[in-house]
Amino acid sequence: MSSPPLLFDRALHRKRLDRAAPDFAAADFLQRRAASDLAERLETIMRDFPLAVDLSARNGAFRDALAGSDAAPRVGLLVEADLSSAMLAGRLGPRIALDEERLPFAAESLDLIISTLGLHWTNDVVGALIQIRRALKPDGLFLGAFLGGATLTELRQALTEAEDELWGGAGSRVSPFADSRDAAGLLQRAGFALPVADVDRVSVSYEHPLRLLADLRQMGETNVLADRHPRALTRGLLARASEIYAERFSGPDGRVAATFEIVTLTGWAPHESQQQPLAPGSAQMRLADALGTVEHHLPRDE
Repeated sequence: MSSPPLLFDRALHRKRLDRAAPDFAAADFLQRRAASDLAERLETIMRDFPLAVDLSARNGAFRDALAGSDAAPRVGLLVEADLSSAMLAGRLGPRIALDEERLPFAAESLDLIISTLGLHWTNDVVGALIQIRRALKPDGLFLGAFLGGATLTELRQALTEAEDELWGGAGSRVSPFADSRDAAGLLQRAGFALPVADVDRVSVSYEHPLRLLADLRQMGETNVLADRHPRALTRGLLARASEIYAERFSGPDGRVAATFEIVTLTGWAPHESQQQPLAPGSAQMRLADALGTVEHHLPRDE
């Protein structure tokens, strides 16, 4: 079996997160939005989770959101994990630095796994999800959020157009993100039961495109493509890209928009108690009877 393509430089991603850690709180609005949404979803699930892990914990946004939710009493020990040990430094509670591509947890050992805006940096998303599913006990729950395909579409277009205009060609400077339409399929391929995926599209306004770039740096979300562009960003390219960005994506107030697409996944480790699909031909009622209509048969071709 061939290995998945190496899209991202994980070592560089760790360095970028380490660099971002001291000032991460200044640009953690997406992390907190996703974490709050995951905590709200957990409130609707009336069961206990004695042992939970928060992957991509960063500065503890999910722990904070959980503390203020009705689900808090139902979650026992919450272990915070992150690729960057600097992100975990100085906080109380159990913590572990790990790589989401190589989870260290024993099979069927966890009741709940949370992943907050980290999976989009894995080289093999399905492989990471398989590891998560294996670490969950039967009927264990996975709740995750990652950035989807429409994220930073404005920045991608502006940089591509500026580079093509100035240099006669364009390369990849914004990381690719998974298509949100394929999200539930990722869970199915990883062996999860009852997969659900939905999308929260967030539009953030900035006074200037360079402020967006500054936020991405503080988030640790800058480009870590393994096959990075051979030419560094120049002042001239950034200036022209900013002009194009403002021309195409500014509002009446002169501020520019940036799109972030947060894809949220819900999946369960399989268990015999879960609802199962009926076998083909096993229905006990005709669809026409259920709908209160008359069934009409089409003539067969001779």
